[in-house]
Amino acid sequence: MVNGLNWISAGKLEALQQAGAKVIRGGIAVFYHEGQVRAVDNRCPHLGFPLHMGSLCDGILTCHWHHARFDICSGGTLDPWADDVPSHAVRIEDGEVWVNPASASAKDANVYAQKLQEGLEQNIGIVIAKAVVGLIEAGVSEQRIARIGIAFGTTQGTGWNAGLTILTAMTRIVGKLDKNGKILALYQGLVHVARASAGRATRHLLPALPSADVPAERLTGWYRTCIEVRDTQGAEKVLNTAVLAGIDAQRLADMMLIAATDHFYLDGGHVFDFHNKAFEALEWAEASQTQRILSSLVPMMARPTRSEELHQWLAPLNLVEPILNAVNDLTRHAEQAKLDGRPAASGAPFTAEAKMQLLQLLLGDSPEQTIAALRDQLLAGTAPAQLAQLVTLAAAERIVRFHTQNDFGDWIAVLHTFTYAHAVHERLRQSDEPLLQRAIFHGAASVYLDRFLNVPAAARPKPSGASASAPADHQELLELLDRRQQVGPAAQWVVDYLHGGGEPGGLLNTLGHALLREDAEFHTFQLYEAAVTEYDHWRAEAGPFAEQARETMLLACTRYLAAHAPTARELPQTARIAWRLHKGERLFEEE
Repeated sequence: MVNGLNWISAGKLEALQQAGAKVIRGGIAVFYHEGQVRAVDNRCPHLGFPLHMGSLCDGILTCHWHHARFDICSGGTLDPWADDVPSHAVRIEDGEVWVNPASASAKDANVYAQKLQEGLEQNIGIVIAKAVVGLIEAGVSEQRIARIGIAFGTTQGTGWNAGLTILTAMTRIVGKLDKNGKILALYQGLVHVARASAGRATRHLLPALPSADVPAERLTGWYRTCIEVRDTQGAEKVLNTAVLAGIDAQRLADMMLIAATDHFYLDGGHVFDFHNKAFEALEWAEASQTQRILSSLVPMMARPTRSEELHQWLAPLNLVEPILNAVNDLTRHAEQAKLDGRPAASGAPFTAEAKMQLLQLLLGDSPEQTIAALRDQLLAGTAPAQLAQLVTLAAAERIVRFHTQNDFGDWIAVLHTFTYAHAVHERLRQSDEPLLQRAIFHGAASVYLDRFLNVPAAARPKPSGASASAPADHQELLELLDRRQQVGPAAQWVVDYLHGGGEPGGLLNTLGHALLREDAEFHTFQLYEAAVTEYDHWRAEAGPFAEQARETMLLACTRYLAAHAPTARELPQTARIAWRLHKGERLFEEE
């Protein structure tokens, strides 16, 4: 004990001078160098190699694993990917060396936040992982951590991208995951933001119009006109004017999504999905980020594919004309109701039987009949969000029925329809803008176009009856996904689990880990978040139809995950290393 503190003895100074280095209790490496005694944590902060086995020359301690270099005095690293090594104060009394076990360079939440910013700027996964672990362990909320990534990703690069979508999706589902899953979810999202922004220049905002005293309706018209002619600069100036005028987020969403639905199923659904994710990010982002987040969406409107111009939407069956006619019918009906001073619709109940009939139409071969049925439901007052939810369920059924004899790349086709329909459902749950109802028809048409991917249709698994209870060990499912193309067996496991009374929350966590332990690509993250969210929406309803809908969401998620596993799993390995280092575990053991 030195001056009342529980310092650790490192032995006699003379012995240390002869040895040059030694490791003492607490995993601290003590060095005698250039006439001074220095002490640092013995674990290299990069990947944990014992630093006492490294080289010390001219005040620089070099790790022999990856040649990370550290200033022996302060612990500061010369290599940004390595992080600083904690240093310890040293005293010499009566020829004996004493070391303070408390690090002289302890980190708090602010330091970890700065490290996260640096990791994003330099696109270094291990730095991002360590920062996420440190922030989570410091009790920082997942939303606050994600804000750092949103701010960075909307500042660097050309606009909203897949990385920002992944980060937003993972932030939305962290409540379904255990602590390890939360770390992996945020880390994966932030790494993809860093990758999407790497090497990109800072994106500068265009100024708003000099006067913000323009009615919202006129700004909406200007924005639509600019988007129609692909004038993204004009559109951004109009949008920034609307934001600075204080127009609320829902009206901004309507303005932008009206323009996004003036044409059909833009860029295979990505445009609507990206817009939805940006507005979901606004729910927990700082108010000051609104302009950057929303303006980041505008560049994607410069050259999107307009599906009404694609051959498959026009021939051999014209899907465009009946949709346009249905939308015109709805518009005329609403205008006439307004002139008559009566409600546009009666709000008729949407029964389970009616839902089943419409679901069968959506999955059938008669798109004109399906479009007419959707129109009639809207005319009768069925809530647009309910119809969008049913289109999303039909899209999930396409994934459940997707046969593995199909070309592997066709998984993306059914995925796009599902995530698009989900985004439409999410927006219509919050908006009563009539023009957004067009997106329901666009999603239904895409469900129809995917029909060939269910020929032949994969059989929906039935309970095996092998056991009255659910499989007890979730590791069984993860082990199935350690092998390629276990689509059928994994789906069977889930059905047996659900029908055996298995707890869905635990299954959602397991499926989350099945995603996050992989080097998953963008679409798989989309799939998991959409399936989990839709599952939760169906939980609000009772009855056999809703129960089967919930099962459909879980089966769709499981089958897609199984089809895309396993991968090299490099990203999650980095996150595990970061967490073990934070907890003080030894990653290197001498044999």
